[in-house]
Amino acid sequence: MSIEQNKAIVRRYGELMNAKDVDGALAHFGPGFVDHAVRPGLPPGIAGTRLFFNMLFTAFPDLHATIEDIIAEGDKVVDRTTCEGTHQGMFMGAPPTGKRVKWSFIDINRIVDGKVVEHWAEVDTMGIMQQLGLVPPPSGH
Repeated sequence: MSIEQNKAIVRRYGELMNAKDVDGALAHFGPGFVDHAVRPGLPPGIAGTRLFFNMLFTAFPDLHATIEDIIAEGDKVVDRTTCEGTHQGMFMGAPPTGKRVKWSFIDINRIVDGKVVEHWAEVDTMGIMQQLGLVPPPSGH
């Protein structure tokens, strides 16, 4: 597949996640999918990714992601994405705060034959926790 086709797969995956269509989004993943950023306590692969997104959409039912940048080379697509949502359900053991939060992450997806087969991510988890008031900001702020 071309670089542009691979970028289109990541964009479409993002659109489906914004529509809360987890099944549709995960249909873009290959059967041997490996998540190198699997969250603690979740199973590997597609099963863990499904559980993660279900948890995320329960915690932030109005969650919306915007791809700010997308770069591709070879079989890898990198996206820098911003998410926004209101904390209305349990998140990482924390009860709802009702606070609106905004965070960013960078994903790297490896795509083979039109399917995401590997994923890496860097997420501003500390920023989320600080915005929710669950972790104090650095002193002086």
